[in-house]
Amino acid sequence: MPTPLIETRAVSRVFTRKPDLAARLANLLGANQKDIAVHAVDSVDLTVHEGEAVGLVGESGCGKSTLGRMIAGIDRPTAGTVFYRGVPLSDLKGEEARRAALKVQMVFQDPLDSLNPRYRMGRLVGEAPAYHRVRPRAELNGYIDGILRKAGLDPSTKDRFPHQFSGGQRQRIGIARALAVEPDLIVCDEAVASLDVSIQAQIINLFMELRRDLGLSYLFVSHDIGVVRHIADRVMVMYLGRIVEEGAVAELFSSPNHPYTRALLREVPRLDRRHATFNPVKGEIPSPLAPPPGCHFHPRCPFAKPICRELKPELRDIGPGRRSACHLNDGNA
Repeated sequence: MPTPLIETRAVSRVFTRKPDLAARLANLLGANQKDIAVHAVDSVDLTVHEGEAVGLVGESGCGKSTLGRMIAGIDRPTAGTVFYRGVPLSDLKGEEARRAALKVQMVFQDPLDSLNPRYRMGRLVGEAPAYHRVRPRAELNGYIDGILRKAGLDPSTKDRFPHQFSGGQRQRIGIARALAVEPDLIVCDEAVASLDVSIQAQIINLFMELRRDLGLSYLFVSHDIGVVRHIADRVMVMYLGRIVEEGAVAELFSSPNHPYTRALLREVPRLDRRHATFNPVKGEIPSPLAPPPGCHFHPRCPFAKPICRELKPELRDIGPGRRSACHLNDGNA
């Protein structure tokens, strides 16, 4: 098995907020105000191989964007390790760390918020390759023009500001900015969620063309499992900070194993079920401030048994390239 391009091992992220001044004063008077801890990601193992597109799906608030930000190096794990080509990122120093950081880039959900409104498009795309000397300065303008064309943008518009472009064009600017430093992997965080459906299709087609032409790998983060189906080779389903199922797209869609995956797929609109009754997942996703014990999904699962409330299910192999974290698979339930 080749070494993964990116791998996470038991990666967790906990956001902690210290008590404010009023709470600290209350503690002096005998109150017991503790730190507030949000368990965003809980011991996740994930791999992305060279040239592969992996979809990471789940409801809003499940921690998938936080996981993507850790892989992109924006957030640091509270525990666990992120590997780049088999080497822990935490072991890299100096020039090696800088090069590895450039090889993983991120495209964000809201293109307007992710672009500096005071910079013109040419500077937005060209600043990073100029700073990191991706190309000699004499070749930089021609290089940036080529990147803009690959992203479907007209180089003659380099002097425009972000607000002068449409939403789809702004997302293309974000994609061009990521491409400009020649990455191996792009983390797409809800990269089409804020766009019209017709523009979503154009951006998804662009991602697929870039993958074919440049050999890119993707981690495609989305709450829309139907969109992921069209771009990913493999899908990982996340619920409240944990991976609950993983498998190739065709197999996972045709025979979902975990009750949560089944519930998500029931909600995907399909022409052959246009008259079917819509049955959303029952209940609300629990708070990451106080995740339920055992299986995180058990408060909403129609098949929950006593063991589900007590013991965390392990993510185990259920077939070639398939993993699932459910007690129903091992006979414990």
